[in-house]
Formats: sequence, structure tokens, C-alpha cells
Amino acid sequence: MSDHDRPPSSAEPGAGPLAGIRVIDLSRALAGPYASLMLGDSGADVVKVERPGAGDDTRGWGPPFVGPEDDRQSAYFLSVNRNKRSVVLDLKEPADVDRLRALIADADVLVENFRPGVMERLGLGQEALEELNDQLIVLSITGFGEGGPDGHRSGFDQIIQGEGGLMGVTGPAGGEPTKVGVPITDILSGMFGAYGVVAALHARAATGKGQRVTTSLLASAVAVHTFQGTRWTLAGEVPAPGGNRHPTIAPYGAFACSDGYVNVAVGSEGLWQRFAPVVGIAVDDPRYATNPDRVAHGDELAADIEVAFAAGSVEHWMAVLDDAGVPAGRIRTMDQVYAWEQVEHLGLVDHVVHPTLGTIALPGAPVRYSRSGRATPTPPPRLGEHTDEVLGGGD
Repeated sequence: MSDHDRPPSSAEPGAGPLAGIRVIDLSRALAGPYASLMLGDSGADVVKVERPGAGDDTRGWGPPFVGPEDDRQSAYFLSVNRNKRSVVLDLKEPADVDRLRALIADADVLVENFRPGVMERLGLGQEALEELNDQLIVLSITGFGEGGPDGHRSGFDQIIQGEGGLMGVTGPAGGEPTKVGVPITDILSGMFGAYGVVAALHARAATGKGQRVTTSLLASAVAVHTFQGTRWTLAGEVPAPGGNRHPTIAPYGAFACSDGYVNVAVGSEGLWQRFAPVVGIAVDDPRYATNPDRVAHGDELAADIEVAFAAGSVEHWMAVLDDAGVPAGRIRTMDQVYAWEQVEHLGLVDHVVHPTLGTIALPGAPVRYSRSGRATPTPPPRLGEHTDEVLGGGD
């Protein structure tokens, strides 16, 4: 009996809710690998199929590279490829395509982010896949979606951040459009893709049939517009970069202290009643009586707050705001985040033993399961590390 024929109860306790699910991952770079990362973090057996020689594109993305000179590893690749096994197949060779077909025939999920038409050229279009394995869930992630006037275009994160409106609302007020500091549309499409896979697995439990799940970087960018999108679609406003201030809530943003910045989120009238006195502002000041008033007088309000904040340190204001019950937070550098006791307490860093790097620390899985647990995380694989194991039928 193959894994995808087993009932859910066959999953071992503590191995994650997707234990027993096998994923064949043909994707590269970030969107698809992020989806398979999430599935692997939840217990799925992820087999990463890579090209001979180079492997996943991100194996060459750097610096930084780490490890011995004769076996340098990309920190970028390491960040999103834990809990996977690497198999090398040359999909230009018919024999290796046949090996891939054999893997797919016994899989639950296939992940791919090729340009439209590539799977068909491999003889692995949707009809062929259904004939091979009608229980298969196929996740396809593209840049601009399938079909339409732009469906043929290759999608890279920053291009989609621009085309999808995210850069248009990010950056300093009055300044140039700015990208988010992480490849957010890749990550989002991976997250939405993994969500779609899990939903399709649930549907398969009822119908016994797999299906195709599609998403794109562009769709993911538009999906997270939220209130910025409805500012245009409902109110006819075109949002612009606003720096660190919230466009519809005030005060809500970053304010300069004597030695750094503190983010403050005054998201209700009750919070305003507590916040105003600690910064020396009269609660009944007519300029700031309601949230719309505060937004309308945002420049004056920010100036009044910064006069107060400039007289104290970050630590001083964090203590004062905490005592007042006002949500606030430091702006941390990356090294400070990983040194933070709260991050350690939540187990947000995975320590894994890599075959050439030794013990390494990776950004870890953010989700925990009270009953299913989580299998011990495994290190990102070296290129082709598990080819013999997987193709030889090993587990």
C-alpha cells in the first residue's frame, strides 16, 4: 500500500499532521520551495528534484556562502530547504523523466513552478498526470498566472512587488517606491500554495481524487492588499508610500527617541485615553478628539509625540508605555532578533546538523500542533545527497 493510500490514522504521533504524505518538488528558487518547506515542516516527506551540476538556482545565490572552500553552501538556499531530500535527475534525458514518472506515480503532491508549457513538453501535462496518478495534488505556481495577456511572462519577486502594487505603497512619505526587505511575493505565493495543497488533500479524503491547485506571485500580491486595495476599489483613493505611519490609524507608527525608535500602535479610543497623558497631550484636544481627527492632523500629532519621545531613551519609553498598557515595540536589528529571549522561548530557530557545516541555526517553523507534534527537523540537503536512497526505494 502506498503512502497516499493510507488512512490518516497511520501517521505516527509526534511526526506532524502531514506524516505519511509524500511530496515531489520540482520547483526552484523560492515560491515553490517555500511551499514545500511548509509541507515538510508539517511532517510531509519532501523529495526535491534538482538539475545535475547546479541544482536549485539558489545554491548559487550569494554571498554569503558558508562552509569549507571546496564545498561552499549558499545561506540563501539553506534558509528554505530544511526537511527535504535531494535527488538529481536530468529531465532532458528520457530515462530520468521515466524515473520522475515513477516517483510521481507513488506521490501525494507534486509542486512545480515552471513557465507555462514546460510540464506539457515533459509529457507531464495535467491529463498525463491524472492518468499516472488520479489521487495526485498538483501545485503550480507561476509569476503572472496562467493565460491572459501577461501569463507568458517570467515572474521574479521584485518585478511582481512593483507590478502588483506593493512597492507603490511602501517607502518614505513622498519618496520613491521601495521593495519589502524580504521576497514577500515569493513567500506569500508559497504560503498560499501550501494552504491550497492542504485544502485539496482534505477534499481528496472525501472524493478519493486529486486535483490541480494554482496560484501566482501576482495573485498573492493582490490578495494581501487588504485595506490598501479597498482604499481604491471602494473609496477611489490611490494609496502612496507613507513611511512608517499608518494611513488610517493615528498615532500608529515609529517615533524617534533619544537613542533609537519605538513603534506605537494606538488602535482604539481607549488606548488613546491612556496614551495621550503619558506624552503630555490633552485627551480632549479638539485636533485629536477622534481617530479621523488624529489622522487629519497627523503631522501635528507626530511632532507633539516626538517632542516627548526625544527626551527619553527607548528603554524608558518601553517601560512607560508598558505601564500605561499601550502597545509598543522596539525596532530590532536582525542580530537582536535572534538574541531575543522570546524568540528562543518560542523555539523559532531550528538547530540542525549539516553534513559539512556542522550544527547550524535556521529560521524555524512558526506553527505548532498540540497533538500531531513535529518531527525533528533535518538539515537542507547537499545536491543529490539522497538520489540513491530515494531511487533505490529506500525510505
